Amino acid sequence: MLSAEQNDRITRTGPDKPVGKLLRRYWQPAALVDELNGERAIKPVRLLGEDLVIYRDDKGRYGLLGRGCPHRGTDLAFGRLEDGGLRCAFHGWLFDTEGKCLETPAEPDGSNLCRNIRQKAYPVVERNGILFAYMGEGAPPEFPHFDCFVAPDTHTFAFKGMIECNWLQSLEVGIDPAHTSFLHRFFHDEDPKQGYGKLFRDTSIDSEMPMTRIMREFPRPRIEVEPTDFGLRILTLREISAKNTHVRVTNLMFPNAFIIPMSREMTITQWHVPIDDTRHYWYAIFTSFGAPVNKDEMRRQRLELYELPDYIPRKNKSNNYGYDPHEQEHDTYTGMGADINVHDQWACESMGVIADRTQEHLGQSDKAIAAYRRLLRQALDALDKGDRPPMIFDAASAKTVTGPAAIDGIGPTDDWQGYWQRTDASKRSAATWANGR
Repeated sequence: MLSAEQNDRITRTGPDKPVGKLLRRYWQPAALVDELNGERAIKPVRLLGEDLVIYRDDKGRYGLLGRGCPHRGTDLAFGRLEDGGLRCAFHGWLFDTEGKCLETPAEPDGSNLCRNIRQKAYPVVERNGILFAYMGEGAPPEFPHFDCFVAPDTHTFAFKGMIECNWLQSLEVGIDPAHTSFLHRFFHDEDPKQGYGKLFRDTSIDSEMPMTRIMREFPRPRIEVEPTDFGLRILTLREISAKNTHVRVTNLMFPNAFIIPMSREMTITQWHVPIDDTRHYWYAIFTSFGAPVNKDEMRRQRLELYELPDYIPRKNKSNNYGYDPHEQEHDTYTGMGADINVHDQWACESMGVIADRTQEHLGQSDKAIAAYRRLLRQALDALDKGDRPPMIFDAASAKTVTGPAAIDGIGPTDDWQGYWQRTDASKRSAATWANGR
């Protein structure tokens, strides 16, 4: 259990809150590139409790500005993208991507007013379909050389979805290996050939055993947590027999992302990014180590469940997440369909908009959650002391932070550590874009 004060400290994300200050020291997803690829390359966003507008100017540069014009507060989301910037539709004030006021055209000739005007602005960079923003103090950190960032565009796909609760609930579900045996339990195994783009539909590496069967039949995993230079490595072991053990390697990328295997060839890197304290988006980059990603199919599958323009889930609290008691009796553990994002959404949202951790009782299966909370508290303590929080990389250190391994396979019980390392090396050597790294 945590005290109410401790829970507040690790959940609240406003500019003046401890976690809010911490998250701002890292690049955070702000929008998908796809969101600016329509007729109008501008979109209002709310990020970490701040109302902003993200856009691509007429020279192809990305900007993230405060939403209210500093003249008289009108909405820059309705501005004009012209003349190298974003122009307010009220009096024509023009701002560049750095927030500099370039013109105040209604003022008299020779006016110096714009020289003293500065709009709130944050730097934006694109990485494989996601626009990342840096909202913190000082120079932004370098991106680690993770697979999702260095893979070519042909082998990645980005998407997002809204969840109506605090960000930490979803992150903790993502690093909880035990819940998959229950929340994502399927009573019947699908043909893996029909499972493209879906989590837990493949067979584990070095076996013909479907992942769904493993999760269903071996619900008491042994969980090991190891510190890494990017956060935590989580090793989940399910002993199939005296000779063979199912090994699943997942990762916590500090402060608010995780990396997991989706199938034999594909991994998911997923961030949980606060809109404010009671809503957040998950952003994901799917990375293929095999064939190029079928982006059209991946997008089609997900748009069946999410409604544009704001990526709102079609199954949600208002319709009981599609719950069907007959399905719960015969097909799935939740009765909420076959997409695990819906299962996770229900689990996260049903805790309340901010989970009351004063009432929880953690067990041995929550080892990774306890380890993450310790890491988070240590980072907050460092920030309080004026020290640099962990996992902030400069150019030299970022090059050394690669991978990480995300594996789901069945190997020898007496050498499971060696097994996942060899399997990761083999996967990389077979990938056209990764075998030279």
